[in-house]
Amino acid sequence: MNTVDPRTPCLIGVAQRTVRPADGPAPEPLVLWEDVCRAAAADAVPSGADRVLGAADSLQVVYCMSWPYDRPVDRLADALGVAPSHRLYSGIGGTTPQVLVQGAAGAILDGELDLAFITGAEALHTKRQAKKAGERLAWSHRAAQPAPFPFEAPFHPAEVAHEVFQAWLTFPVFDVARRARLGVRPGDYLDALGELMAPLSEVAATNPHAWFPERRTAIELSTPTAENRMVGFPYTKSMVAVMDVDMAATVIVASHAKADELGVPPERRVYLRGWCSGNDPVYLAEHPDLSASPAMAAAGAEALRCAGAAVDDVAHLDLYSCFASSLHLACDAFGLAPDDHRGLTVTGGLPFAGGAGSNYMLHSIATMADVLREDTGSFGLVTGVGMHMTKHAFGLYSTAPPPVGRVERPDQAGVQARLDALAPVAIIQRHEGSARVASYTVAHDRGGEPEWGLVLADLPDGSRAYARVEDGALLADLEATEWVGTAVDLVPGSGAVNLVKA
Repeated sequence: MNTVDPRTPCLIGVAQRTVRPADGPAPEPLVLWEDVCRAAAADAVPSGADRVLGAADSLQVVYCMSWPYDRPVDRLADALGVAPSHRLYSGIGGTTPQVLVQGAAGAILDGELDLAFITGAEALHTKRQAKKAGERLAWSHRAAQPAPFPFEAPFHPAEVAHEVFQAWLTFPVFDVARRARLGVRPGDYLDALGELMAPLSEVAATNPHAWFPERRTAIELSTPTAENRMVGFPYTKSMVAVMDVDMAATVIVASHAKADELGVPPERRVYLRGWCSGNDPVYLAEHPDLSASPAMAAAGAEALRCAGAAVDDVAHLDLYSCFASSLHLACDAFGLAPDDHRGLTVTGGLPFAGGAGSNYMLHSIATMADVLREDTGSFGLVTGVGMHMTKHAFGLYSTAPPPVGRVERPDQAGVQARLDALAPVAIIQRHEGSARVASYTVAHDRGGEPEWGLVLADLPDGSRAYARVEDGALLADLEATEWVGTAVDLVPGSGAVNLVKA
């Protein structure tokens, strides 16, 4: 019989809450945090939720975009009536919840804590509706001087000049490069994007916590219309993550011994069997191969190694789906077909289940825990992507504890050292002369019309530059034909902008 090390970390309770528009304005995030923390404690031990709350020695809150609380974690601790010695308010990014879970797991293995609550919530839909109505929200404990948004890296001067800020502009660049590598025509690739995303909507239709619980056909998703305008070519509005949601989630991580002490039934425990994080280059143009993610491949493989599993051993997947490129690059990294028979999500993904700021992965992990409780002994893989395809995180979960009694920790430092050895491409701010298109996208206005194009251009010396396309005929051609690999000339534009010559 397998003896489980008492320090082995596991999820013991999960909870989610979605307040849809038909339900009226959502409570403020602090109320949502408290609600899902109490619900997760009851999920762990229905007859002893207060004991679970009282056992918390760590309380961690995912960064909230909706409201600048003065002391968010302390306010939540007061609301719950708990006094954890460890308190953390996170930074930003789509990998954040998994990183917090694995950080708590490491601390549990080290004997530094026994039980951690990790929670997050956004009420961005309610906030937007209040702004539209000219109303001021009367939420509590607003900071007198809200801290600046915690960007992790300054924008590159060349990106500032070329307005390379929004994820809907950067993530298409990876898919266009991938399309060119595969030799697929632009129109056919757009159809394939619909085929990729439609099954996610089918999962969302069965998810009681999904923001858009409705099935969408591939044609509906890939066809630009007045209601489904093109945003950043080749992505339509319905293909991109929906941020303005009112959603909350909590997961509780505990040691195996603490779960025993609290009386958590063995079949309710979900063990973190393997994990790893890794980073690709920070800036978009620095990625040597814009059609692939070395960090996804390396960190994903390390997470599987620690779990003692191959990807074929994984029964359930939730691949981060802010945009189709994050799905495509993850499938490529793991050797999966986009139409893998297991499906790519258990929630419905960020465009349909909802992408609650930096908090989506808490919903992913909570949903995966429930799925695994119904499929005992199987593996579930969750993945996260942060910033502009920069940060990547992977977690392998199962109701079965590690066969050797204790989870093996990843060699994250070694993984990252090998990734850092892959030199990023140098970015040149200004270039005049010949270049070759590495990838591109076309930004559309709110009416769905092409507005300007972003080109990443490889230069003769091996460096790379950003450039804009402003000529209407060229914009149309960028969407109709394949421009990757095309020789172009760059000329000076206004400010520090490079222009693709017509």
